[in-house]
Amino acid sequence: MPQVAPDGEIHRADVKTAHGIVVELQHSAISDVERLSREHFYGDMLWVLDGHDFIKNFDIYHKLPDPSSDLAKDLVWSKGTRQQQGAAKGIFMRLSENPGASKLQRFCGTMHFFYEIEDEVNAAYHGPHQYDWVRPRQAWLESGCPVYIDFGGENLVRLEKYDEYRLPCIRLISREEFVRGALSVARTAEIGC
Repeated sequence: MPQVAPDGEIHRADVKTAHGIVVELQHSAISDVERLSREHFYGDMLWVLDGHDFIKNFDIYHKLPDPSSDLAKDLVWSKGTRQQQGAAKGIFMRLSENPGASKLQRFCGTMHFFYEIEDEVNAAYHGPHQYDWVRPRQAWLESGCPVYIDFGGENLVRLEKYDEYRLPCIRLISREEFVRGALSVARTAEIGC
């Protein structure tokens, strides 16, 4: 059923759950103006993007510990990128080894590699991974609503920010978990968390 905005513009949600969450399925590129218009109009909504066109430009890297864990609070990660294979495999600094350093003073001390703390990360893991999106579709990085990417596998990829310094990360969400969450919760922020 179409909805009419106060200015007369007509909007037709792709999916609207019993709890009022709007799910917009997006295959093609979209302008910031159109994205913002839909987000403003629907409010509690999420996007599911067809990622087939850019799957070759999207790399998923190492796990990250739960950002609320003691381990995560001690680590400053270098952003992984395709061009910096060392960072893509996981490079970090420990604040505890660098008195006086802060997360804002990135990499002013001894650098370490993910493999050195892989067991600790696995023990404190709750879903986030570093990633790199070469030539990203900027509109989705700036969305105020949850954005999921469907690359056709068993999981959807949810774009997130890792910590208070907003390190880009993703979370893998099974299709079943996504559908169950979208049908049973009243707020998009709770789906896949």
